[in-house]
Amino acid sequence: MKLQEFTKGILRKNPVLGLVLGLCPTLAITTRVENALGMSLAFTFVIVLSNLLISLLKRFIPRDVRIPTFIVIIASFVTIVEMLIHGYSPSLYEQLGIFLPLITVNCIVLGRAEAFASKRPVSETLLDTLGMSVGFSLSILVISFLRELFGTGKIVVFGHQVIPGILSSPAVGMILPPGAFLVMGILLALMKKARVV
Repeated sequence: MKLQEFTKGILRKNPVLGLVLGLCPTLAITTRVENALGMSLAFTFVIVLSNLLISLLKRFIPRDVRIPTFIVIIASFVTIVEMLIHGYSPSLYEQLGIFLPLITVNCIVLGRAEAFASKRPVSETLLDTLGMSVGFSLSILVISFLRELFGTGKIVVFGHQVIPGILSSPAVGMILPPGAFLVMGILLALMKKARVV
């Protein structure tokens, strides 16, 4: 197994900060660290299991219907994740809203299925999807951490205050849509300056 299949998704080909994919959920749900944690777990569950199944079944999926087949497989895992989150954390389910079912057609998940899982062995697919999951998760966690910290002055995760109010007058605009673009732009510039991507 090639370890570089795992590490490429974390920095060099990070889906959010390197390839700039999946920006709708990234910018919309990163208002709170709690949302980013939930989306990270849901995304990881879906991309890993769906792409492993696609890699296992790749010889049996007719080329003409591969994309619809991929969508059905991905949608099945998204449905499982939706039911789990709705059952165990209704408030998180409400916060993630439409972006949870939209994982089905997320360009990162579909892109990895088409470009990688449908052409590579299961072992490489596992490493690739885990790397992409870690990269996506780190990106949205960093973005949401910065937005919540500067926008509210504190970090609250599942009702527990992890970082107390450290700012006397937080910049409320950071938790609004322009704040998402600002943080994303700064992170992209830093990644480019550091020549990571």
